[in-house]
Amino acid sequence: MMNYLAALLLLVLSFSAGAVIETYEFSSSELEQRYHLLSQELRCPKCQNQNIADSNAPISQDLRKQLYQQLEAGASDAEILDYMVARYGEFVRYRPAMSGVTIVLWAAPLLLLALALALAFSVLRSRRSNDEQQTLSSDEQKQLDELLARERDA
Repeated sequence: MMNYLAALLLLVLSFSAGAVIETYEFSSSELEQRYHLLSQELRCPKCQNQNIADSNAPISQDLRKQLYQQLEAGASDAEILDYMVARYGEFVRYRPAMSGVTIVLWAAPLLLLALALALAFSVLRSRRSNDEQQTLSSDEQKQLDELLARERDA
């Protein structure tokens, strides 16, 4: 039992060994804060489920270096994000800018739900009208009863 606990402890401690360790010398603490915020907002193009701050992929290292260089060169956050989007597409942002495409993506589930409800309502309504149309008039019911009586007698 003790061996299992020791192995588990070593496994847990090894997770921190894979952490991203990079140090950049920023000219101001404001640039360092902006660096951390932007690196959390940019998605790794290779990993796709990690931001560049957490990813060990070589492309994330390049993006972090590019981010540092642009911050030190005096680029604004918007300029940096525009550059990254121009180079890697809107996917590189965890919070994509509001555009026609993103509005469609957000509205599509609601539109599909409304369409499904309208279709279900239409089907139920047509079934109800079909049921009403299948009721027999008194003359038709009388004829049906006569035919059934003849069948029983025969």
